[in-house]
Amino acid sequence: MMPLPEVPTLDEVRDYLAPRLPGHAAFDGWNHKALTSAAYEANLDPAMVALAFPGGTTDMIDAWFQWLDKAMAQDVSPERLSSQKVREKITTLVEARLERLTPNREALRRAQAILAMPQNMIKAARMGWRAADQMWRLAGDSTTDFNHYSKRAILGGIYTATLLVFLDDESENVAETREFLARRIDGIMRFEKAKAQWQARAERRPSLTRFIGRLRYPAI
Repeated sequence: MMPLPEVPTLDEVRDYLAPRLPGHAAFDGWNHKALTSAAYEANLDPAMVALAFPGGTTDMIDAWFQWLDKAMAQDVSPERLSSQKVREKITTLVEARLERLTPNREALRRAQAILAMPQNMIKAARMGWRAADQMWRLAGDSTTDFNHYSKRAILGGIYTATLLVFLDDESENVAETREFLARRIDGIMRFEKAKAQWQARAERRPSLTRFIGRLRYPAI
């Protein structure tokens, strides 16, 4: 972990403290006590730390999840991904994220319970979208049309469902979670293949607009 500058920005304080938060949240919950404990562990002024997390609980969780996004990108090299198919890339990225979460499963359980509250659902959706977007970008996806949104929405749903399995998975090396993830990603790939075939057929299908135009204005 890089040391903080002598006069850090609030964003730098958030990033520096983020990986320390779940260790305290697992015991104290995602609250002021955990934030203060993490500040003392990092030898930071609790008052300055409080300024870096004005939203309190959800800001703490958000900072941790952002740190996970960055850690995932560091754990999986571009060289490794370049030799994989899309299915393998997504699997590798999700599993890399799960490995980072494994030591902090209780903190994740508490975070998920908080994000499931009605008042936090919009923030939770943004965090899930950001994670899915990061994974697709690392996988090399550069779509900008409707596919950009559909891919991320589907992967976000799969990732959320996988976390629910992961939280209660007591199998060796979370084998049950890995099997669940593999089945769901297989479903994505089948859907994308079927969608591509449908779009190809649609492009070859005669245009109804042009047909009606020919009826109205026949060629001479």
